[in-house]
Amino acid sequence: MEKFVKNRLPEAPIECIGGVPVRKITLLLTVISACAVAVSASAAKTENLKFKPQFVFKDHNGKTVSAPIVDEYQKKKLVYPAAKIDPRVNPKLMRAATIADERAHAHSKSRCWHYVKEALMASGVIDARPKTALAKQAADELVRDYGFKKLPIRDPFAAPLGSVLVYSARGAAGHIEIRTKNGFVSDFRSKTPSRRPLIGIFAKG
Repeated sequence: MEKFVKNRLPEAPIECIGGVPVRKITLLLTVISACAVAVSASAAKTENLKFKPQFVFKDHNGKTVSAPIVDEYQKKKLVYPAAKIDPRVNPKLMRAATIADERAHAHSKSRCWHYVKEALMASGVIDARPKTALAKQAADELVRDYGFKKLPIRDPFAAPLGSVLVYSARGAAGHIEIRTKNGFVSDFRSKTPSRRPLIGIFAKG
């Protein structure tokens, strides 16, 4: 037994620095180095992602200029202004807008003036059914027989809630719609006004 003990190599003492074994310090430094390498790689990758290819061309003065190439776009929903409430407008017109919106379809049935007539009568704005057949004829009839007035507004989006918009059309019936809170309604709902020539925007007090 004594012979075996004598032949064993003496173990090297574990050196310490500040009370911490060297092995632990070495392991700690290795971990820190690995983290630093990972962060550097991530930063380099991010930098590469930010790089945008450039389109190089010469302007009218012969100077070489460049512009970034746009290879992606961000989808943004168009937001249209909501209708404002005008205290001078008869509240029954706002009710007419609600009624028309409840009865409207997703797409046109080519019966805009019919549906607007029904909404105006159901809300009590008018007490008799208009006699004109074409939508573009509604402007004169509403002013002449039902107490409507033409408003000094040309922008359909600026039309107050419940006002009636009348449009002309060459060789056609024209169009009529009521301004709702978030769009326009006749026999169908729309976020945007008609593209036809605007005759006028009408309302009554």
